Amino acid sequence: MIHELRIYHCMPGRLPDVNKRFQSITLPLWEKHGIRSVGFWTTAVGASSNDLHYLLEWKDFADREQRWNAFATDPDWISARARTEENGPLVERIENMLLSPTAYSPIR
Repeated sequence: MIHELRIYHCMPGRLPDVNKRFQSITLPLWEKHGIRSVGFWTTAVGASSNDLHYLLEWKDFADREQRWNAFATDPDWISARARTEENGPLVERIENMLLSPTAYSPIR
C-alpha cells in the first residue's frame, strides 16, 4: 500500500472554487475510476490558508499509474476542468509526494 500526498497551492481567492470542483466534479470521477481518497484538509493554523492538502491510497505504483492516467485523460474531466477554469486557473502549483509507510506506521 502506498499513499499520495498532494498539496494544491491555490490562486488567491480560488480555494472555494477548488473545494467546489472537488465536491461536485472530481470526487464522482474518482469514484468512476476507483481512486480512493483518505482525507482532505485545509490549513487552520500555519503558513498558508489558501492550500488544499489531500491524501490518496493506492495498492501499488502500477495501480496509481493506471487509475490516475485513466482519470487524467477522461474526456469528462478534461471538459469539466476547462469549464471551471474559464475565468483563469484555480491552482498556482501542485506538490505531489508518493509515500511508503514505515514498519511502525499504523497505516500500512
